[in-house]
Amino acid sequence: MSYTALYRKFRPTNLSEVRGQDHIVTTLRNQLKNSRIGHAYLFTGTRGTGKTSIAKILARAVNCEHPTDDGPCGECDSCKAIADGSSLNVYEIDAASNTGVDGVRNIIEGITYRPTLGKYKVYIIDEVHMLSESAFNALLKTLEEPPEWAIFILATTEVHKLPATILSRCQRYDFKRIRIDTIVGRMKELMEAEGREADDKALRYIARKADGSMRDALSLLDQAIAFQSDGPLSYDKTLEVLGAVDTEVFSRLYRGIINRDTLQCVGIIDEMTMQGKELTQFVTDFVWYLRNIMLIVASPDTAKMIDISSENMVRLREDAGMSELDSVIRYIRIFSELTSQIRYASQKRVYVEIAFIRCCEPRMAVKDPESLTDRVLAIEKRLEDGNFAFRPQAQGTGDAPVIREDIKMPEAPKALPDEVRKLIENWPKIISECANDMPGMKICKPVLGDDGKLVLYFPAGDMAARLLCNENQHNDLNEIFENHAGASVDFSIKETDSDEMFEAGLYDLRNMVKPGTVNVPIDTEEDTEEF
Repeated sequence: MSYTALYRKFRPTNLSEVRGQDHIVTTLRNQLKNSRIGHAYLFTGTRGTGKTSIAKILARAVNCEHPTDDGPCGECDSCKAIADGSSLNVYEIDAASNTGVDGVRNIIEGITYRPTLGKYKVYIIDEVHMLSESAFNALLKTLEEPPEWAIFILATTEVHKLPATILSRCQRYDFKRIRIDTIVGRMKELMEAEGREADDKALRYIARKADGSMRDALSLLDQAIAFQSDGPLSYDKTLEVLGAVDTEVFSRLYRGIINRDTLQCVGIIDEMTMQGKELTQFVTDFVWYLRNIMLIVASPDTAKMIDISSENMVRLREDAGMSELDSVIRYIRIFSELTSQIRYASQKRVYVEIAFIRCCEPRMAVKDPESLTDRVLAIEKRLEDGNFAFRPQAQGTGDAPVIREDIKMPEAPKALPDEVRKLIENWPKIISECANDMPGMKICKPVLGDDGKLVLYFPAGDMAARLLCNENQHNDLNEIFENHAGASVDFSIKETDSDEMFEAGLYDLRNMVKPGTVNVPIDTEEDTEEF
């Protein structure tokens, strides 16, 4: 026999097995007990909360020959026929596949005949909001005055799309998102039935990721079990198979934002990408981490609403202690917008990096009032550090090897090393090769230092200089230089003010070496490229 997915194998067969919808179970149980069965029900709520499962339980219960307090007995001929799909009394229709009026007309024609076995004909219309306007109009009269043996159960995730005339003729039941503790309890029951052990931390993560959907939780659990076929289901293996990221990584990213350390954030994104993490889920989880920080900053008493371990709560409180509420809200809005942007984007990593740069560099958002708090905090920190310069400066770069020089640059070199000359001759080709991965190369100026080594100068505070100091990009650039120069080229990256320092004697090697020319300076007034 072929394998059956957990959410199908353990689908509730009676009301006692339903989890997280006690208000609905109690109401239906009382209706069955007192024979007060309605003719039209509307089940609405998010996916995976039990709408279709309860609809099928109700369909079996009203036709059961020996009903119990929990609904159908499951043993009589009627229950068995409905369970295996051979009963002519229960019709399950997918409105998403039958949106037109023809499907409704078939219902109207068949409803005039009494059931051959059992008391009721039950029509379950799933995703009913997908029906066309003409289909709703055709259904309206029958829904209002159906035969005494007909029951309609309409299920939808988008109740706002239903006409008011349909809503007014149904008993409406709103299915709630299932609590994390309830989902974890159900998964523990299923793991015991399957003869498997699982780490509580792994089950809680799956339950939180399911976002209130029992079906989603069981599907994720099925996937995690398949990945780790032997031994207890561990938290680390669960994170690995679901492409998720540990909370510790989110804390490092958040502290990188607080410290304005763009290089650290971009480096972590590179690390996550190399590990094959799914960036859409990564951003979604990071938004939840920011949400938890926001709640603690707003009021420490809200910590009881956050479902994380005590170990992670300590780190979360530390992060919240370094935060301003306005700043956290701005970060949440940036990443919430990013969630919708990268869903179908082909270059997801670029969008994620831009979002972190926006958070780390509030001065970029001069037209955004919400960034004002971050910009003021950045100025205050500079004043506390004794940095009174009023030109843009990179912050939070730690020990990054970018050197800022405010001294007079070297005089024009009399001769160039062969490898440097070959490199400059091929400079247009180098810029072309760097266009995709290192676009910032097009604004740098190659200069020969006093020690005869190549120096790449960038404007003060430019982000491209910091990105090129990343070890991976630095190695890639070194490889490109070696390919064009025919030998290894020792180079460094520095920053300087773009106007005054170049006027002070910073010689751009591109004005000294042209393709196919000798190593002689030429007129520097022509072809001089400004930053």
